[in-house]
Amino acid sequence: MTKIWKAFGLMVFFIAIAAAPVLAQQGGEISDSKASLYKLSIIVAGAIITLAVAAGAFCQAKALSAACEGISRNPAAGPHIRFLLLLGLILIETLVIYALLVTFIILMVKWGSYA
Repeated sequence: MTKIWKAFGLMVFFIAIAAAPVLAQQGGEISDSKASLYKLSIIVAGAIITLAVAAGAFCQAKALSAACEGISRNPAAGPHIRFLLLLGLILIETLVIYALLVTFIILMVKWGSYA
């Protein structure tokens, strides 16, 4: 089994564990359709932020690795490579923050007022 499949299986396992309490709740005051929509929104929000953070961390590690390799090959270009590395890391982190905002928007919708 490759490392990618192990990481994917571990991610699915943790998502299933995180979703288990949400799926085990009973609909008390909330109707079943609203409760199922709310449960689905929590699962989707968790999946969005999980995938965004995983992709962002992978991209940051790849960028840092390439920058270190570039500086080791040409030390004179170090300041330019360092500047471009920081700019790229800032843009990658901005995308993760956008995913966090989308997650907050999904979680903060008032599900009962639109139905």
